[in-house]
Amino acid sequence: MPVGAGRSRVSNGLVLLALGLFTLYSVTPVWWLLVSATKDQRDLLYSNGLWFADFNLADNIEQVFTYNDGIFFRWLLNSLLYAGVGALVCTLIALSAGYALSRFQFPGRGAALGAVIGSFLIPYAMLTLPLYLLFARLGLVNTVWAVLIPSFISPFSVYLAKVYVDGAVPEELIEAARLDGAGELRIFFQIVMRMMTTGGATVFLLAFVQNWNQFFLPLTMLRGEEQWTLSLGLYAWNAKRDEAEIDLSALVLTGSLLSIVPLAVFMVAMQRYWRAGVTLGSLK
Repeated sequence: MPVGAGRSRVSNGLVLLALGLFTLYSVTPVWWLLVSATKDQRDLLYSNGLWFADFNLADNIEQVFTYNDGIFFRWLLNSLLYAGVGALVCTLIALSAGYALSRFQFPGRGAALGAVIGSFLIPYAMLTLPLYLLFARLGLVNTVWAVLIPSFISPFSVYLAKVYVDGAVPEELIEAARLDGAGELRIFFQIVMRMMTTGGATVFLLAFVQNWNQFFLPLTMLRGEEQWTLSLGLYAWNAKRDEAEIDLSALVLTGSLLSIVPLAVFMVAMQRYWRAGVTLGSLK
């Protein structure tokens, strides 16, 4: 066997081994959460953490939905509101701003793009306190707007949309539409938006996941548990699990498992947009 072929086989084997280890590292926490959500308090403490014991998933789900007058449902609706509305408005703003930065020439364009790139390099947690002070002066603390308004703006989404417009929207097509008498709003909503379906779906999903998982902003802005998100509510359950009448460990784990179901549903539901984008690119 040639030396080059042997080295290639060894290299491929090492790549496959690394990918296998990475897959195992990624899947193990999800497997542990799935297994733990099926156990009661005793089995959580005394059984194998990576394998099933008595199957109590149905009982755990019932307790999650009935504990504290079903507050879990309220947290679920709050999370859907914050993540869904925030991601929808964020996507529209990001696509508009990205299109403007990509296809329009105006004074300060380079500075604006630099500000966008520089701003998404700042950790989001560092902005929580300034946002709190601002919304406190506006009287918006402990309202849904204190969580929704910051989620409308995502510099990374703007940059992602700008890069996508650069590669997916031909400038000649826009110029042809202008020569035909189309206005800028009509060009954007009827031509550009249709060509940015895949990019818009990506921006929406990333914004939805970020808003769904955000923790520091709701923790800072919201006081009453009726307005909490799932992540904040589960954190509160975990913090008081030793003080409650019942042990909340199983409820926290089961609630955590249930909280990832909407994300999985969105991933599956939006696959058709990426598939359509890939098909469109192959036809071009």
